Amino acid sequence: MDHGNVQNITSKAEFAEKVLNAKGPVVVDCFATWCGPCKAIAPKVAEFSKTYDTAKFYQIDVDDLSEVAAELGVRAMPTFMLFKDGEKVDELTGANPKGLELKVQSLLA
Repeated sequence: MDHGNVQNITSKAEFAEKVLNAKGPVVVDCFATWCGPCKAIAPKVAEFSKTYDTAKFYQIDVDDLSEVAAELGVRAMPTFMLFKDGEKVDELTGANPKGLELKVQSLLA
């Protein structure tokens, strides 16, 4: 499967470094391996990561990083969190490609 420019974050420290301490726009896909809608939207997320390459795209497995997911307040999968300069500015719950694209566009505006 083509993941585009989406990178997996595997630790709390890595999350802090790549998202909370990052400059610029970051999109975080909070997913679970058992989540059907997560799998369904994954190709669109990969596509957006190439189309909107001025943003960094990461994904976190909420089961592997349950502490990070809890801190972010993730209650359903997929949840997309949008950050700018380390501050959360927006989020979207659910596999909604159009909604996600609009939020990414406004993040980069």
